Amino acid sequence: MKALLIALSISVCATLAPVSESVAEDKTDEDRLQSVSGDDWKVEIISDSLNYPWDIEAAGDQLILTEAAGNIVMLHQGELQRYVVKTSDPVVNEGGSGLLGMALAKDFTKSGVAWLYHTYRSDSGLTNKVIKVHFDGRQWQETGVLLAGIPGHRLYNGGRIAIGPDGFLYVTTGWTEDEQRPQDIQNLAGKVLRMTLDGKQPQDNPIPGSLVYSLGHRNPQGLAWNQRGELFITEHGQNAHDEINLVTPRSNYGWPEIQGDEERAGMKTAWLNSGSQTWAPSGATFAGDNLLVAALGAKGLYMFDKTKKNLRQIFSSGDRLRDVITAGNDIYVITTNRSPRAEGPSADRLIKLTLKQ
Repeated sequence: MKALLIALSISVCATLAPVSESVAEDKTDEDRLQSVSGDDWKVEIISDSLNYPWDIEAAGDQLILTEAAGNIVMLHQGELQRYVVKTSDPVVNEGGSGLLGMALAKDFTKSGVAWLYHTYRSDSGLTNKVIKVHFDGRQWQETGVLLAGIPGHRLYNGGRIAIGPDGFLYVTTGWTEDEQRPQDIQNLAGKVLRMTLDGKQPQDNPIPGSLVYSLGHRNPQGLAWNQRGELFITEHGQNAHDEINLVTPRSNYGWPEIQGDEERAGMKTAWLNSGSQTWAPSGATFAGDNLLVAALGAKGLYMFDKTKKNLRQIFSSGDRLRDVITAGNDIYVITTNRSPRAEGPSADRLIKLTLKQ
């Protein structure tokens, strides 16, 4: 256990303020975050019995997580409940595939409506889909398929979904280790997709008749909007050169033709990249105007340092961090310590971070 875990306490009780990962409206002190270090956090382990959690969201006073095996975990008033999602096609959890991203309706606490991204097996092999689901207080049940046939892979599925400030659903997809697909505008792999909440094409999508919002991505696993409504995504590089990209409609982010600082006509150079280092960035969110990134390879929570123009570690417990959200003055992170290649321990944790006074 790293020395940064200076205030560990075991708890399964969390009091939450309403939170939206898509539009950052938390109360965290922005100036203080820019100078925060690992010693500035009070750290609580909310749960240490998770199994490869992938996405964390909050609704009212409860936390809701996906687990890659096909479960949804709900934490409410100190109680943990695990539900197997009932889907029309079984969730396939192989390597980095499975039940991945989740987006909750704004009125989830009343409607029980959410959207999920999961892997299934089709005639062409591992494949991904976006589904709509409903929680009735007893079970999670698929109620519709928004999009099926997204190319899948044992490692590269993208998988993050979120409702943007414009009310549309954004979806990241992986390149599936096929060099042609990210640059093929007709293929759904290696893209950011944009659709209505019932899976239709918004009239103002940048490519008429297409769900494709941007292309040329490798394995994007994070979506976050700042207070100005700008979309940032995190992406895994091939050998280091992990990227954070500021996404604009119809832009081509170059994979596999360019990466990192490389340039080519008609393609966007990364907004920020890790160079020869590895972050393996996954979930992202904004605390005020501060970009927070959960890192798997670099094992920690990172923040964009506005002075140095780079990511700076602000917390580490020695865990691979998969996702991060903010709720009031608190930050929550989840771990996936077992890699998609089945390396590492199987038990994972939900950790609450609160700045000390």
